[in-house]
Amino acid sequence: MLPNPQRSEIWARRVARLAEVMPETRGLVVEGKLTRMVGLTLEAIGCRAAIGEICEIVNNGGETIEAEVVGFAGESLYLMPTGDLHGLQADARVVPTGRVSEVAVGEALLGRVIDGSGLPLDGHGPLAVRERWPLNGESINPLSRAPIREPLDVGIRAINALLSVGRGQRLGLFAGSGVGKSVLLGMMTRYTNADVVVVGLIGERGREVKEFIDNILGSEGMARSVVVAVPADQPPLRRMHGAMLATSVAEYFRSRGKQVLLLMDSLTRFAQAQREIGLAINEPPATKGYPPSVFAKLPQLVERAGNGERDSGSITAFYTVLAEGDDQNDPIADAARAILDGHIVLSRRIAETGQYPAIDIEASVSRAMNDIVTREHRLAARAFKQLYSLYQQNRDLISVGAYEPGSNAQIDQAIQAMPSLQAFLAQDMDTRVDLQQSLDELMALFPQETSDAS
Repeated sequence: MLPNPQRSEIWARRVARLAEVMPETRGLVVEGKLTRMVGLTLEAIGCRAAIGEICEIVNNGGETIEAEVVGFAGESLYLMPTGDLHGLQADARVVPTGRVSEVAVGEALLGRVIDGSGLPLDGHGPLAVRERWPLNGESINPLSRAPIREPLDVGIRAINALLSVGRGQRLGLFAGSGVGKSVLLGMMTRYTNADVVVVGLIGERGREVKEFIDNILGSEGMARSVVVAVPADQPPLRRMHGAMLATSVAEYFRSRGKQVLLLMDSLTRFAQAQREIGLAINEPPATKGYPPSVFAKLPQLVERAGNGERDSGSITAFYTVLAEGDDQNDPIADAARAILDGHIVLSRRIAETGQYPAIDIEASVSRAMNDIVTREHRLAARAFKQLYSLYQQNRDLISVGAYEPGSNAQIDQAIQAMPSLQAFLAQDMDTRVDLQQSLDELMALFPQETSDAS
């Protein structure tokens, strides 16, 4: 932080510039004071600042807390702190800084764990980074983005073969609690063919952060990864900043021509953090208590991922979406499906049978698959899904012995093929299955589709 004389000089110049363009502000004090605190929302009067601007709140003892402007009404500013509020007093000084949030970026981030402010959490010393990147990202003309044409090998047989992912695609991983989404994310982190992996652990339990890094990510995955960890006990604005920071880091590496994999766990926690902020500043709730700003923030975050301009890098993003009570019609899940390029659903019913990853092939879809696979691949994947779905539709009849073999040739074929289909979908967490091997195993199950296509 700058010494007091330098800060005073900066504030004075700020007032002078403001007075030049807005004469009515002459004589306006730069410093305001804190008048009220409701929940986590701070209200200040006596100063002006723009939405998103950083303000310093200075106690009588000289302690400084940073807060961001999230709203205003009349002469009042509404601020949300980014850190701990202990020790904050009434009438504390509120000083607009004139700056917005930025992220320190650079190659030195690889292999490091940082918090929602970009500070290291891993105890490996300070970050040797000099470049800055805006927290809200840099917009790209949609007509300048490169199309999704190249498949991405994620090392998961079921995804490679049946839900093929393209570089620059954005998919949702929809799951309830305890069905294996963190393990699946860890597998993709280790096995995906990407230059850089950025992992955002947003709003999760603090215990899970270390377990994910040590047990799931491992030293191999960590070497090319950047982990942004903002546990659930952090203020809502810090949790939102964590998701935005992870995306900014991914944007930086994309701008350097890197193929980036962005894994964010979870998009739901990001939405819940914005809900807390919106309700705290009296924004009216809409669906299930979520104010309208939540559904505006989601696409703003997601649209930052994807392919960059032609001849640049890409960000392939996987966002986990928590289906509360396994309800796939949860408002956040419903909104995410509409703005993402596909969704992979993890089923509790399948997980309870011991099949992992517990991917529900019937409920999952990749919207970019048709543009990145061959005709033979597409026909074989369609045949797999048809047989699998046919068996699931008649599963109850088959289980209780009500189905008479020979009644329907297609159902007979589905019954005969089901063990092979289930074996194809199952994969041990320590086993990598590359794209070509996945395709070969799929074609071996349906050789007739390959011959028909040729």
